[in-house]
Amino acid sequence: MSEKRRIEVVGVPLDLGAGLRGVDVGPSAMRHAGLVPRLRALGHEVADAGNLAAPVAESVEEGSPRARFAETVAAVCRELRVNVGASLRRAAMPLILGGDHSLAVGSLAGVLDQLPAARVLWLDAHGDLNTPTTTPSGNVHGMPLAVALGQAPDLFAGLDWEHRCIAPEHVALVGVRSLDPGEQERIRRLGIRVFTIADVDKLGIYDVIQRALDHLKPPAGSLHLSFDLDVVDPLFAPGVGTPVSGGITIREAHLALETVAQSGLLASMEVVEVNAIRDHENRTGQLATDLILSAVGQTIL
Repeated sequence: MSEKRRIEVVGVPLDLGAGLRGVDVGPSAMRHAGLVPRLRALGHEVADAGNLAAPVAESVEEGSPRARFAETVAAVCRELRVNVGASLRRAAMPLILGGDHSLAVGSLAGVLDQLPAARVLWLDAHGDLNTPTTTPSGNVHGMPLAVALGQAPDLFAGLDWEHRCIAPEHVALVGVRSLDPGEQERIRRLGIRVFTIADVDKLGIYDVIQRALDHLKPPAGSLHLSFDLDVVDPLFAPGVGTPVSGGITIREAHLALETVAQSGLLASMEVVEVNAIRDHENRTGQLATDLILSAVGQTIL
């Protein structure tokens, strides 16, 4: 079991960045699976701040079709930035429950405010490296990592991405299996370290995570984990925003997060894209909760 710590939970019921509705219910799905009492049962001190306010699509303007709802998403992310930064200043671990992956532009902004040397481990079926000029859909949940890497400085105003960004060598992606052409070009140009699902097949998830951490070389307590449930195969995690077949198994997902926990490097974590409407009897919400427990120290023995 890992060191006991203070964990501060916040939900971000945001689905404006996604093409399909339903991920706004994700925070409730994870709480319904017993997240907070189960964290406390591991010995952690847990405070749940509830949910940030997130407008529904019917109440706001869509804006540019190349970056739908970007201004409204930015407003939610500005509040999340403040929340995450405050948790880190209190020496707590922020645990952000999504919501779609666009929220990462807020969580990462808050992390960088307090931990300028932060490293990012991104587990996802997708690259989330599109910009308004390369997106095939206009959905901004496919853009947060590009924004954090300084590739779309005019997007998501008020989060200071035009003044500072994450260096490409401080990011590692794991489990990727669906990339758009613009994302492929950006990965090659920036030299981003990507472990595709084929790498997982060849090397095994344990070696992949170890290689990712070796590449990132995070200073103590400076790793941000961004976990999109669609990295798991939809056979095991059917309730996600953008499912892609051929993902990692439940056991591989647990081993990945157990390995992160054993590293002792984790500073902050977001778990996103749990779509309760597409789920079956909260299987994906339950899995997300189980995986969070693995990331903070739960083991078989």
